Amino acid sequence: MTGTLTWQQLRDLKTSELTEAGDKWHEVSGRSASDRVRVDRAMTAKITETQESDAATAAVGRLRRLSRNFQYLQSECGLVRTALNGLAGDLVGPQNQLKRALADAAALNFTVHEDGSVSYPAAQVEDLAGAEQEAPGGRSQGSSRLPLEPPALGSPGQPSLYPGYSGFRPVNPNAAKAQDVADRIARAVRSAREIDARYAKTLNGLRAEKGLDVTAATLKDVARDTADVRSTAGKHLAEGIPQDKSPAERKKWWDGLADEQRQEYLKVAPDLIGGLDGIPAAVRDEANRTYLPVLIEEMGHRGGDDVKTKLDALRMIQGKLDEPGHPPMFLLGIGDEGNGRAIVSYGNPDTSRHVAAYVPGLGTKLDDEFVDDTMKRAQDTAKGAQRLDPSTASIIWLGYDAPQHVDVISKGDAQRGAPAYNEFMAGISVTNGNEDPHVTAIGHSYGSLTVGTAAEQSGGIPGVDDVILLGSPGVDAQKATELGVGRDHVFVGAADNDPVTHLPTKGEVALGWGLGGPTGVRVGRDLFDVGNDDLYFGKDPASAAFGAQRFEVDDGPRMILEGGLFEAHSQYFDPAKDQESAANIARIVSGRSEEIVMEDHR
Repeated sequence: MTGTLTWQQLRDLKTSELTEAGDKWHEVSGRSASDRVRVDRAMTAKITETQESDAATAAVGRLRRLSRNFQYLQSECGLVRTALNGLAGDLVGPQNQLKRALADAAALNFTVHEDGSVSYPAAQVEDLAGAEQEAPGGRSQGSSRLPLEPPALGSPGQPSLYPGYSGFRPVNPNAAKAQDVADRIARAVRSAREIDARYAKTLNGLRAEKGLDVTAATLKDVARDTADVRSTAGKHLAEGIPQDKSPAERKKWWDGLADEQRQEYLKVAPDLIGGLDGIPAAVRDEANRTYLPVLIEEMGHRGGDDVKTKLDALRMIQGKLDEPGHPPMFLLGIGDEGNGRAIVSYGNPDTSRHVAAYVPGLGTKLDDEFVDDTMKRAQDTAKGAQRLDPSTASIIWLGYDAPQHVDVISKGDAQRGAPAYNEFMAGISVTNGNEDPHVTAIGHSYGSLTVGTAAEQSGGIPGVDDVILLGSPGVDAQKATELGVGRDHVFVGAADNDPVTHLPTKGEVALGWGLGGPTGVRVGRDLFDVGNDDLYFGKDPASAAFGAQRFEVDDGPRMILEGGLFEAHSQYFDPAKDQESAANIARIVSGRSEEIVMEDHR
């Protein structure tokens, strides 16, 4: 739209014409995409495969230039379409507000003038003495801003209920109603004008110079144009997403979108889709791969040690995504909120018959250690399980804030993380294409408390068949049967030299026993804890009283005598350091738990 938008233009606007125009741009975008594929596959590839000459090299150069042109057209025309759809959607609200105001004016027999002012008729009113008086009609000019406080009675221009006195007039009850209608008209028009101006600026920014030679540098401008369209039309796109619905309802919504609508989200608003539980894994991966460079660039403009730590980790993840690997990586979530977010699957969780989702624990955050070590644990699990059944995927889920220091450890982070983990697992269940996939929840260290807390919520962890607890300080449960999968499906790995699996109870901490190494804790425990089976967060999962299946692991180096510190706590997944533990985890994840090597309870 051009010029100053009037209320008559807003009233008569057919938003469908904007969406129809957007569809035309989409057709151009689609044709450009098809033409680009034809150039790349049917022409460039054939010349490259069959000819070697200067002429062939020159022809390939021209074809690649043509391919870039088609790529540019595809992207920019798609952005125009998104902007037009957003403009249509955003104008619906102000238009409906205007139409309601006009309907009220008609019902009250008011007249709306070309400038948006509203005339109202005279009315009969009673003064304080009960005598009938005629309050004259008038005309109200609307304000798009909130009305000021009404002036005091008797002030200039203010009507009064005391007719007959000099300078006073009877109040017409229609006056306030007309003012309200006029203000609503003005606000609707102002809102529409602001929307129109915002979109006009964005659309004008998508113009290209005539005869433009599309270069690699030009293609970088597409990212800027995409950001501009997102900032303008993002609200329109976000309103369509069922954020407050279940993963199953989100999947139904996504499946019901036309392909061009899906592409709109992936190109313009990938961050809105990438972390949405219930959206297919391949789609989330594509969205997050698109969003990751944007997030890296945006964070690069900030300062601070925390930002630098996360930024370095994001760049490392980007590097791993760019490398070919087996199993293939799927980036199911990424973000900088809290201590950082990253959800990575090794193998496709939607096509695999066996899926494991591992929750890391104490001290985990989005940093270089997470990328180099914690992510590798999920990768090692995938590799080990795929040797037993190739249809296996293993996920590392950093979708919550784990406590960073043992001296501030509490149930709070687990209680906040458990609902998010359950929602993620519900999403995995609804997007998996197998009739009855085998799903395993794995919690390591404090992550076992998060998994245990999730399992104890109503309905348990969605879709989960088996639970593995590794290096656990307790799961806020007294028995394995409380985790909702049956005691025979709860598996525990606890190294004797892992200090976290010997964390003293809160009462013991209060008595000053502290960590002091497993041996020191055991001596004190025998006085008050018969059986040595109570930990900081409840019953020891490796104890007979808890009743889970304890599998064999390497005890690891002793904390003090052998200088092992926390090494025994960190090697459960690593086949190079604890082959038996890694093999047992792989057996459970691949659905062959009957083959695990058992170990006696504590």
